[in-house]
Amino acid sequence: MKRAIWILWPSFIVGGVAEAVFFTLFDPADLHVFGAPVALSRTGVYTLGFFVFWLFAAASSAFTCFLQRNAFEINRMCPLEPEDRPAGCPNRADHDPLLPS
Repeated sequence: MKRAIWILWPSFIVGGVAEAVFFTLFDPADLHVFGAPVALSRTGVYTLGFFVFWLFAAASSAFTCFLQRNAFEINRMCPLEPEDRPAGCPNRADHDPLLPS
C-alpha cells in the first residue's frame, strides 16, 4: 500500500502540472490525431490529457520504485524451491552459514 502511494501521489501532481503546461501552450481545439481533429469537447480533451500525463508519470515512478529495490527484496522472491537452489545460496534448505560457499 505504501508503494502505491509513493507512485500515485507524486505522479498525480506531475500529471496536473504537465497538463497545465501543455494546455497553456496548445489549444485542445487545434489538436489533431493521425491528421484528423480530435472529436472530443475541450473538457474531454483536458480530462483525457490529464489521465495520459498521470499514466506516464505513474509508469516513471513505478519504474523508479522497481529499480530502487535492495538485494534482500530481490532475493527473497526466489522462484526456485529451497532444495533446488544452488549450493551456497543462503535460502537453500540445507545451507550452513558456518561453511564457506
